Amino acid sequence: MILVNRPAAEPDMEEATLTRAEDVDLSRTALLLMDCQPTVLAGYGPDDEAGYLDGLQAVREASARAGCQVIHVVTAFRAGHPEVAPSNAAFVGVRDAAVLVENTPGTEIHSVLAPVGGDLVVTKRRISAFAGSDLDMLLRAKGIATLVLAGVTTSGVVLSTTRAAADLDYRLLVLRDGCHDPDTAVHQMLMDSVLSTQAEVVDISTWLRVVDTGR
Repeated sequence: MILVNRPAAEPDMEEATLTRAEDVDLSRTALLLMDCQPTVLAGYGPDDEAGYLDGLQAVREASARAGCQVIHVVTAFRAGHPEVAPSNAAFVGVRDAAVLVENTPGTEIHSVLAPVGGDLVVTKRRISAFAGSDLDMLLRAKGIATLVLAGVTTSGVVLSTTRAAADLDYRLLVLRDGCHDPDTAVHQMLMDSVLSTQAEVVDISTWLRVVDTGR
């Protein structure tokens, strides 16, 4: 349990968010870094890719120090993409372009976020981190109750994973600036009007305050 000393003065919006997040049990929390792969970042990542990845690296390192489980989620298919049905509009283009094939450079996790120590890697076959993967089994085996989500894209893996995880009764935090979508208006709308109905949407700086306090 995390205890945070707060000033007597009325808290501002960021402090109020920290108040809601402060009771997270970090030993039962997993940070999901999703689709941070060269192929995905090349097509949908931010212009300031280096700065974005540096922010995620800081989150990964601080979360791991505080006792959170770090899990990298990647999208990859077998050679020939047998998992992709012709009717799957989201991935038929991936199949036709012959990209995101297992054990190829495009499916590797970006070098800035390369797994270390006790990090785990989960491979998915669809948009949600839970679809076509063993993520839920892994989380339950480790007693995880809270998920902290970051990755590319907000309208893709972040939205789909939030929806799935909420239905599975996980507590959810979404890192606003730890997620990216090429459509900034969509990103903003999802954070403010959709994701916030099932998750606590916080900035990276707020989450870092939570994990630093919990050390």
